[in-house]
Amino acid sequence: MSSQEQWTSKLGFILASAGSAIGLGAIWKFPNVVATSGGGAFFLIFLLFTLGIGLPLLLAEFFIGRSTGKEAISAYRELAPTSRWHWTGYLGMGTCFLLLSYYSVVGGWILLYLGRAMTGGLLVDGRDYGALFGSTVSDPYMAVIAQFAFMLITIIVVGRGIKGGIERASRILMPGLFILFLVLMVRSLTLPGMSEGLAYFLMPDFEKLTSKAVLYALGQSFFCLSVGVSVMVTYSSYLNKKESLTRSAVSVVALNVLTSLMAGLAIFPALFALGMKPEEGPGLLFNTLPALFEQMPYGGIFIALFLALFLFATLTSAFSMLEILVSAYARGEVTKRKRLSWVFGGLIFVVGIPSALSFGVWSDVQLFGKSIFDAADYAVSNVLMPLGVLLISLFVGFRFPKARLQEELKSEHPWWRKGLTLYIMLLRYVIPVIIVIVFLNALNLLPV
Repeated sequence: MSSQEQWTSKLGFILASAGSAIGLGAIWKFPNVVATSGGGAFFLIFLLFTLGIGLPLLLAEFFIGRSTGKEAISAYRELAPTSRWHWTGYLGMGTCFLLLSYYSVVGGWILLYLGRAMTGGLLVDGRDYGALFGSTVSDPYMAVIAQFAFMLITIIVVGRGIKGGIERASRILMPGLFILFLVLMVRSLTLPGMSEGLAYFLMPDFEKLTSKAVLYALGQSFFCLSVGVSVMVTYSSYLNKKESLTRSAVSVVALNVLTSLMAGLAIFPALFALGMKPEEGPGLLFNTLPALFEQMPYGGIFIALFLALFLFATLTSAFSMLEILVSAYARGEVTKRKRLSWVFGGLIFVVGIPSALSFGVWSDVQLFGKSIFDAADYAVSNVLMPLGVLLISLFVGFRFPKARLQEELKSEHPWWRKGLTLYIMLLRYVIPVIIVIVFLNALNLLPV
């Protein structure tokens, strides 16, 4: 059965897809890696890999979804009915389920901090923000309630469907994200002494461009676009046949790269202007930024804006993770959507509770030498996502019916007629080798 829902416009699809791709990693991890791994030199290599690897993979998922008009599992079944390729869809669902279970924990932390910022209870002169973060994440009741609140927002939006839920929310959240970034960039770039931070972030330094950094850029080129979990298969299944997949994919890539660039321009000039050291991950958001904004005029307003920005990015990614699960079982029947959103959202919340407690009462519980939260993150980032990317690349390269692929390319630029063979060769042989290299590097099995 073909999906009964569709995006109301190409813009809605692009904003929702970009929202899925733009997550916490693009804002709190990637800018710091750029700065410490060669600055402009690293950014240039990342851009080349994104266009040469990430973009073809994104298009591969778009082709699968739009050609069938079905969610991930049914799409693979239709295109390869006599094989077991539909397990690629199940792999994507499982990956998104596990990913959202701990991603929602971080979303809960952001909600807690945003609430404090909006009530004026976050920025306090001389406060130890590291200790504040530690007490926040170790409080079992606070952590679980905040995680539940984040999942509740996600469930409500996804339950309202594509038009009334995900697309409507993305049309508000994504422009809001860019507006907030612009405000913060202007503030950061007008601080006295900001030029040192700007140079730290963007000046090319080829001596810092190690083989490890290049491999990280390779991995990020597809991780940052939300490929490998079949989310984009599901999203593209709601897209009108008249829309250009190539232009849509390029727009999603451009928005993602722009977000990472804007994050660096908003953070590093301000840090250096106020004599602070950059961090990545939770340390940046919950320790460094509050201390940074505490020193700035109207800091309470700006920290609230920044936390709202992080919340927007986290929610738009969460919508796509829950959507792939709901759509797989709703199968285009809108009446089932709300009930399935509650069922899957509730299950994800329950499975995520151990991750929420792994910084407090369950901090002694270890899986393979890692906390529950870190073990889940490691499994998703280093095993499940690379495997998903590899399978999708091989599927489109070897099993996707060429006649259907040509049908999808009718509305695209004429150069596709000449470049299709090269594209297939890229998916069959080049990208799989690169994915295996990145996979081995992530598991620390390469001598670099």
